[in-house]
Amino acid sequence: MNIQKRFWVSLVLSLPMLVAMVLMPFGWHLPGGAVTQLVLTTIIMAVAAWPFIQSAWASFKKHHANMDTLVAIGTATAYFYSIYAMLTNQAVFFESAAFVITFVLLGQVFEERMRRNASDAVAKLVDLQAKTAEVLRDGEFQQVPLAEVKLNDIIRVKPGQKIPVDGVITEGNSSIDESMVTGESMPVTKHVDDQVIGATMNGTGTFLFKATKIGDQTMLAQIVELVKKAQNSHAPIQKLTDKVSDVFVPVVLILAIVTFLIWYVLIGATLANALIFAVSVVVIACPCALGLATPTALMVGTGRGAKMGILIKNGEVLEAVSDVKTVIFDKTGTITAGQPQVTDVVGDQEQVLAVAASLEAASEHPLATAILQEAKQYEIAPQAVTEFQAIEGKGVAGLIAGKMAFVGNQKLLTDIQVSPALATQMQTLQDQAKTVVLVGREQQIIGLIAIQDVPKPTSKEAIASLKARGLKTVMLTGDNQRVAAAVAEQVGIDQVIADVLPGDKADQVKQFQENGKVAFVGDGINDAPALTTADVGIAMGSGTDIAIDAGGIVLVKNDLRDVDRALALSKKTFQRIKLNLFWAFIYNVLGIPVAAGVFFGLGLMLSPELAGLAMAFSSLSVVTSSVLLNRAKINTTVLAPAVN
Repeated sequence: MNIQKRFWVSLVLSLPMLVAMVLMPFGWHLPGGAVTQLVLTTIIMAVAAWPFIQSAWASFKKHHANMDTLVAIGTATAYFYSIYAMLTNQAVFFESAAFVITFVLLGQVFEERMRRNASDAVAKLVDLQAKTAEVLRDGEFQQVPLAEVKLNDIIRVKPGQKIPVDGVITEGNSSIDESMVTGESMPVTKHVDDQVIGATMNGTGTFLFKATKIGDQTMLAQIVELVKKAQNSHAPIQKLTDKVSDVFVPVVLILAIVTFLIWYVLIGATLANALIFAVSVVVIACPCALGLATPTALMVGTGRGAKMGILIKNGEVLEAVSDVKTVIFDKTGTITAGQPQVTDVVGDQEQVLAVAASLEAASEHPLATAILQEAKQYEIAPQAVTEFQAIEGKGVAGLIAGKMAFVGNQKLLTDIQVSPALATQMQTLQDQAKTVVLVGREQQIIGLIAIQDVPKPTSKEAIASLKARGLKTVMLTGDNQRVAAAVAEQVGIDQVIADVLPGDKADQVKQFQENGKVAFVGDGINDAPALTTADVGIAMGSGTDIAIDAGGIVLVKNDLRDVDRALALSKKTFQRIKLNLFWAFIYNVLGIPVAAGVFFGLGLMLSPELAGLAMAFSSLSVVTSSVLLNRAKINTTVLAPAVN
């Protein structure tokens, strides 16, 4: 039976005993009394608690103690003593055993749900592949399942289709969007002998290519494997409770035995009274509050984060955040908008945009959208174009109002000379890593348009806040060095590593991990291996489902400033977990001497019933501490306004 079913069994069977405890002061008792409690608790012990007992026994054989050891000892002691007490007409506390199991299972249900959500990333990566391929067989193209594609097959890809496998173009050309794999912000023009990558999206052209990598040899398959390895490479974080358990459990057991011997052998108390003192020691040390310490704080912290647009997936992330030394960013879609935008118009703005928009309205080039959007912003409507022609790799041309006009690069110009002034401006814009196109009419250049994937408005502030926190900032990108350096200079990144493929991103993260824990911020499919390799993976909410699944933290609002907020919230939540664990243990430590009868001579005694009540109060204090996290101040880095 899985954890969730065990939890529901335990919860449903515990509720009647909880009602009885609440209504007992008003004279209401559970029908059947102790016998009913025995039946309900026995079922809980047999169904819900049994795996804890098995785990505790396995740890015992290896000379260790863990959280399950505490659960097993506490519940078993409460259960068997209650049977003895029932047979000797003494007070029972079956409900203590039942409640411990219920609370601990509640925490495990939350943890399992988080792990399940994270494991979907690999499945979604596999779904990116094309399901079929149009392969040349017996002189004609046939649709075949992807699994039937063979090495050296000739495959045809039409506009708008996914490329099935990796290969080399043998005929035709096209513009291909490779951003999902390489991180390249602009679609890449491909010609004969150029390589294509499986799962990337074809643009406007039709081409043939020869399959060079199939099956688990494709780049996408390698990314899938990287994500699997990265997920499995995370060593389980040793929780604070488990660290203490190795010492705490044996000490409690020894104290319980010593307590029994002192009362029964030395002092001469009755067997029942000596056993009551011993059982009280074990019960007061019962890990009910420990079972609540982490999941309740995690629930409140993640709930508060959700209201802030920050999704925290698991407790491991919280612990890792506390020691992060370096924050690594993807560029496209993370630091930048991920879409080309017009940044500069040189010349008569209205005239230049009017000509460019008129020609680009009939074009399918990736940069056309940016020009049309800029023209629309200034309410410049495209004019009618006749004799339109797209010149591959150079630009577009056509007649506007009967006059020849063109938009393109310098390769388009054969008889037209660029003036020294325009040439200087073009060089300046290109040095800023911008794509520059020339606009002309009637054999005369009338202006320039610069296009770039610009940084988001909040990126510079976000980077500055992290640097103010003492963190090193790094940018990894598949873009070329000049583009990457220009963006890094604009936003204030400390270090740039460009021309990086997906596998290299994960390797780069590992290298930085040699000097401390690393957080990686990304949004694309190509970022999935790095997100899972990093100690803290932070995915942008506007990114792909795979990136979101691979990240331990998701920034729903797609605001890079939330990286600082996420780190602050994570630290605060983890600190609250540690505070909860402190209070959970302090109740045990302070209560054990009383339970052992040290102050019996002063009339202060802690019976098993009161020990169970104290245990309940420790749980209440932990829950209250977690709820107060909603009001805790989240300290983010506040930057002073710039001085002009």
